[in-house]
Amino acid sequence: MAMIANGQDNEVAAIDLSIGNIYLALSRFDEAVFSYQKALTVFKASKGDNHPSVASVFVRLADLYYKTGKLRESRSYCENALRIYAKPVPGTTPEDIASGMTEISAIYESFNEPDEALRLLQKSMKLLEDKPGQQSTIAGVEARMGVMFYMVGRYEEARGSFESAVAKLRASGERKSAFFGVVLNQMGLACVQLFKIDEAAELFEEAREILEQECGPCHQDTLGVYSNLAATYDALGRVEDAIEILEYVLKLREEKLGTANPDFDDEKKRLAELLKEAGRSRNKKAKSLENLIDPNSKRTKKETTSKKWSAFGFRS
Repeated sequence: MAMIANGQDNEVAAIDLSIGNIYLALSRFDEAVFSYQKALTVFKASKGDNHPSVASVFVRLADLYYKTGKLRESRSYCENALRIYAKPVPGTTPEDIASGMTEISAIYESFNEPDEALRLLQKSMKLLEDKPGQQSTIAGVEARMGVMFYMVGRYEEARGSFESAVAKLRASGERKSAFFGVVLNQMGLACVQLFKIDEAAELFEEAREILEQECGPCHQDTLGVYSNLAATYDALGRVEDAIEILEYVLKLREEKLGTANPDFDDEKKRLAELLKEAGRSRNKKAKSLENLIDPNSKRTKKETTSKKWSAFGFRS
């Protein structure tokens, strides 16, 4: 109250917005709505109905109502925010608009409307592409676009978006981040869909190295890359390499993660199929993964006389 008396109502509204975000994260939705509405009232009174601060509250409310299953209200708030971004008031920065559109695109993605999500991401890209110091942000948008392209089956465009994001992340010094590893994995999946299996294997290998370092071998993202790498090796005819990775993953699950996860049965079945093909039984004493993938290995894709597709799927 003292801050409002001193004319600091915008600061109070910003605090209310932050409090609403905390309540939303805690799934205390009624309290979040109350905080957001308080912030909205102040922003409208002090800045006007079409200010980006008002749009930012609309986006938060859209996210909240989506999470509570009120899809009509969620969509309405998305549309209200987009109307503000379509006719920004003087002083609105392109970065503010791009950030808001990126957030709204994630909500449309949740609506299972990838085309609309993609359209918003493309608009965000155009707003940011000529702005200095935005390379990491643009890379994040491009990675999201890659996911959207992948979802609608536009795999060549997905690969292109991921490739551009990877190049920017390498240039900006983020080549060892967990996010970079995840993007490499996604690019690998796009390559699989384009039958570029050799390239996919290289991407999965690099992603594995990064995610092991940044997240550890038991993290879900790392486990997903292990699975994708095993599937890729199988597709390249490198059955022994695929077997060794799956043996390692099963050992991890049995000793550290538990076997209740549904992926355990799937991976066990995959391994059994590969072992049957190789004519041997499972090695319970799996090697550590550091010894599984030797970059100087003489077992390469050239050894296979006929490439075959893996009998098991890939994981995003």
